[in-house]
Parts: sequence; structure tokens; C-alpha cells
Amino acid sequence: MIEKELVIIGGGPAGLAAARLAAEAGVEVLIIDRMKQLGGQLVKQTHKFFGSKKQYAKFRGIEIAEILSEAALKLKVEVLAEAVVLGIYPDKVLTVLKGEEYIKIKAQAIIIATGASEKVLAFENNDLPGVYGAGAVQTLMNVHGVRPGSRMLMVGSGNIGLIVSYQLMQAGIEVAAVIEASPQIGGYLVHAAKLRRLGVPIITSCTIKKALGSNSVQGAITVRLDEAWQEIPGTETTYEVDGICIAVGLSPLSNLLAMAECRMKYIGELGGLVPILDSSYQTSQNGIFACGDVSGIEEASSAMVEGGIAGLSAAHLLGKVHPQYDELLIDYKQQLSNLRSGPGGVKIRKGLQKMETL
Repeated sequence: MIEKELVIIGGGPAGLAAARLAAEAGVEVLIIDRMKQLGGQLVKQTHKFFGSKKQYAKFRGIEIAEILSEAALKLKVEVLAEAVVLGIYPDKVLTVLKGEEYIKIKAQAIIIATGASEKVLAFENNDLPGVYGAGAVQTLMNVHGVRPGSRMLMVGSGNIGLIVSYQLMQAGIEVAAVIEASPQIGGYLVHAAKLRRLGVPIITSCTIKKALGSNSVQGAITVRLDEAWQEIPGTETTYEVDGICIAVGLSPLSNLLAMAECRMKYIGELGGLVPILDSSYQTSQNGIFACGDVSGIEEASSAMVEGGIAGLSAAHLLGKVHPQYDELLIDYKQQLSNLRSGPGGVKIRKGLQKMETL
């Protein structure tokens, strides 16, 4: 069995930030990630980030992935890429599959930063080729340079749906419309305004009813919804499209936390089933931490800050205190407060309040 001080599961924004801070404190760090390239969702994000310089504002996701990866590797962080964690147990033993090799690792501390998966949407013919998740569309276009269609319907007006719609147009793909089941647009209005200026209609209180086609998508039927979210007969609209992109939110990938017998709670505002954490991002299992989307769906900026706190805390638990521990902890918590302030942070603040009452 391999023994390590700190194992971080997930090499996305949260995991990489945690690795850097822990390594700076002198901890031996191993990152396990299922992909060949580190960076998680950042590697397919070509838009520039908001926030402050501390959260890499005005940098593109792909650039941030490179910055974070290089910083971790310079600190001699070990990486086990293209590997999947199959099991995790309360005694901090991990079982990992790397190719055809089965590996057992014993860690002194673990940070789970596995991120989230895309939510699916039930509608007739939703299994037709040409129905994509937003993440798949970003991967096709931004990683592999493949156009997913020539005319697309976007389902979901959160930041992901709005940003991917703009990226589709940048790739020369027409966006027939963006539809949203809620009465309000879910993402930042600045993204919505950009699409509207380009002539893309954003239709709220509307959902997809059916995908048309036999062997692939050839169209889509949408329908309006009333105040009770019920379909309004006679309001169907047919779109001629060859692709449908679903961007209706994310669900935390918390199965490893449940497997480790961490205390969990379903909190809708945080995306679903999430771990109950203390202020150091430690779970109910001593020495097991969680950060990023696996602990509540937010922007990548928040994930990086949470990762920093988790990295500092895990190192502290292992008896290796970062030279700027107190200063950084105060700064990171202030950054999170700033990121969650204002109207855009109402949902996450509600979810965190529910967590605090448990």
C-alpha cells in the first residue's frame, strides 16, 4: 500500500488551489484526477473571468488552468492522472484504478474536490444524437475544435447557458433561442444583454417539450409555462435546429463523501446532496475535507478560494502551518464574502444559512 500525507481527489480549480497552499506549507501532496490534463472545467472555458485580480479576473479559464497547474507542479506536487478513485473509506484508504492497475493508497488527510456533474432534463426524444449537455458542447468546440451543429436551441439561461450560447455564435453557429423555465433569467444580466444585442431571443417561463427527428435532431418543440410551472396548451413553438444544448444546472459529485460516511444534507440552493462542513472545510470525518462544487455549486472563482482554505486547513491539521496562515485565512474568507454579496449571491447565502443551522 502506498502512503501519502495529503491526497487531493480532483485537479480542477479547487483541487489545484488546495494543492498549492498545502505544498507551500511543506506538505507532500498527491493529486488524483481522471483526466490527462489538469484544470477540470477550466480547460474548456474560453471566456474571461469576473471578480478581482486575486481570482484571476480578465483571464480566460484555459489560462487559469495553466497558471494553477504550473504553480502546483513547481512545488513538486505529485499527479496521478487518468486515474479514477473507486473507493474511499473512513480510515482514509483509497482504492484507485489507473489503466488496468489497481492501487491502494493510505492518506493522512484527504481533500475531495470532485466538482459536479450536469443535470439532465426529461423530454420526449431526449436521447437523440444532437442533444448535448453544455459541458459536452464546450469540450467539442473549445478543446477539440468541433462544431456541434449549425443551428442550436439553448435550454437554460444560467451563466453556463448564456456563456455557451455566446461561444456557439463565436464559432459561427446560429442560436435560435435561449429558453428558461423560470420566470427570470438565471445568469448575469450582462451576459444576457450581450446575446440580446446579437438578436438572440431569451424566452422565460418556457421549456422544451420534444426533440424532433428519427436518427438525429432535426427540430425542437417548446411550450410556455404558467405560474404553477404547468404547460399552457396551445403555446407550442417549433424550431428548426440540428442541435439542442441542455444547461439546466449542476449536481455535486458527492458520492465519495457519502462512501467515506461523511455527514450529508440535501440543500437545494447548494445544488443537492452536500457534505456538512466546519469553517475549515473539514467534513464530519476527521482529516477529510471538501471544497469547490462538491460542497455547493458556485463559480470557479469561489472554488479556488475554498480550495485555498481547505489546503491551509489540511496542512495545519498535519502539523505544517503555512507561514502566512492567519493572514491568508482572513483574506480568503473576505474574498468569499465579497463573491457571495449582492443579488447574485442570494441563493448561495440561503444555502449556507441552512447549513449553519444544522
